[in-house]
Amino acid sequence: MLKTHNVVTSEVNFYKGLNPCSLIEQYGSPLYVYNEDLLRERCRELKNLVTYPNFSVNYSVKANGNLSLLKIIREEGLKADAMSPGEIYVEELAGFKPEDILFITNNVSAEEMQYAIDRNITISVDSLSQLELLGTINPGGKVCIRFNPGVGAGHHEKVVTGGKNTKFGVESTFIDQVKAILSKYNLSLVGINQHIGSLFMEGDKYIQGIESLLSIAKNFDNLEFIDLGGGFGIPYHKQNAEQRLDLISLGKKLDTVLYKFAEEYGKELLFKVEPGRYIVAECGVLLGTAHAVKTNYTTKYIGTDLGFNVLKRPIMYDSHHDVEIYRKTDVPSTIEETVHIVGNICESGDIIAKGRTLPEIFEGDVIGILDAGAYGYCMASNYNNRLRPAEILINSKGETSVIRRRDTFEDIVRNF
Repeated sequence: MLKTHNVVTSEVNFYKGLNPCSLIEQYGSPLYVYNEDLLRERCRELKNLVTYPNFSVNYSVKANGNLSLLKIIREEGLKADAMSPGEIYVEELAGFKPEDILFITNNVSAEEMQYAIDRNITISVDSLSQLELLGTINPGGKVCIRFNPGVGAGHHEKVVTGGKNTKFGVESTFIDQVKAILSKYNLSLVGINQHIGSLFMEGDKYIQGIESLLSIAKNFDNLEFIDLGGGFGIPYHKQNAEQRLDLISLGKKLDTVLYKFAEEYGKELLFKVEPGRYIVAECGVLLGTAHAVKTNYTTKYIGTDLGFNVLKRPIMYDSHHDVEIYRKTDVPSTIEETVHIVGNICESGDIIAKGRTLPEIFEGDVIGILDAGAYGYCMASNYNNRLRPAEILINSKGETSVIRRRDTFEDIVRNF
């Protein structure tokens, strides 16, 4: 196997001694591969983020809702957020209890709200109209409200979820209207929450957003919890030595803010964070196969089965994923080349890695797309009637198991 371009996975023993080429032969290509040890490690890092005692980590299931991974995350003591009844359903299958789940809604129907109400799951609403709707169908019930603290952060404009240019949350200027609706329907406001955006690598904006949210919290008595949001970033440019988010420094700053607020508020209420990407991104690698090598008008293309039906992030967010190369033989790559790694979808934008300088890639090589555990399979589709790949898990002993089977042609027409 080619040894010159798999440094990142080798350093963390991602494959536990298994050969990625052999995994492709056994399970097919493309293939999502997850490492259980890395998943558990990330869970524990965030559980130990602060010393403040009444602290909870709610995994944001939209990042990756694989049932087997959810069971591991629950075993590690995390709770869960849900964005839909479907996510609630899977979380319950994974063993999460109603009190472990927060349903964070965005423009949902009365039927979807009722689904959570029937299960005694707390609902977070993010507009005055949705607060009115919840009041009409569940008067006297409990509610959480998502506020927009006026601060946003994120790696792309499409994932900035706080500030003036986003659809999410209630402005702080509407606090009086919020109180009026709560009183009108005798609703108990048990929590408030925010989410400023996804993939911050420095904590200052996060702290700024939290301080804004806590100033809003002071307008409400008897809160049981405050959800500080997620967005914790991971280094997608590991091959260029990008540094990790400094959780130790962030944790110390958070502790200062949380202890101070609890003292001022008069009780040690529960603080939550809601990471998604940080928990699952690095435990996943997407493997695919190079099927064609060609040059068009001076640009060299490596044609693979890694279309955007398999991994959508690059075409949707211009996202970067590091690339590794694995080879069955000992034939060396004697040169480096700048190439576009492209997929098999009939779209010009089907580029998974653009302008990358890599060791020469041959037909038959296995390509590894790193840090693909978040917003990977969950955003996959059957576009072009392509089959979604299998997902496998490598456990602590280096044993593999299928945690989601590959699509079949019958799956494509199952609902016709």
